[in-house]
Amino acid sequence: QVQLVESGGGLVQAGGSLRLSCAASTRTYSTYAMGWFRQAPGKEREFVASIAWSGGNTNYANSVTGRFTISRDNAKNTVYLRMNSLKPEDTAVYYCAAGGYGSRWSKDYNYWGQGTQVTVSS
Repeated sequence: QVQLVESGGGLVQAGGSLRLSCAASTRTYSTYAMGWFRQAPGKEREFVASIAWSGGNTNYANSVTGRFTISRDNAKNTVYLRMNSLKPEDTAVYYCAAGGYGSRWSKDYNYWGQGTQVTVSS
């Protein structure tokens, strides 16, 4: 069982930056690929980024490529999502997830955090 806790969300103006963190409860976290997803009101949950257990392979949604960076620190059991040049359309609840082998599909992930709200004002 892996428990995930996200933090770092908040309100930011368009063009600003935020860094989300996701802390895992177990050292076996380092054996999992990790992903970030987001869900805006009235929309389905969508893939944002993923990272292999080693940190050596990353994938991004087209909408965030070049603006967001996923990274992980296995010594701290934490995965990060650095978000730059934020846009109002990035407003959503952001979730981290464990498992999935770096998949873009939410159904492939085994464990989920509770989410953190990101709001980007225009």
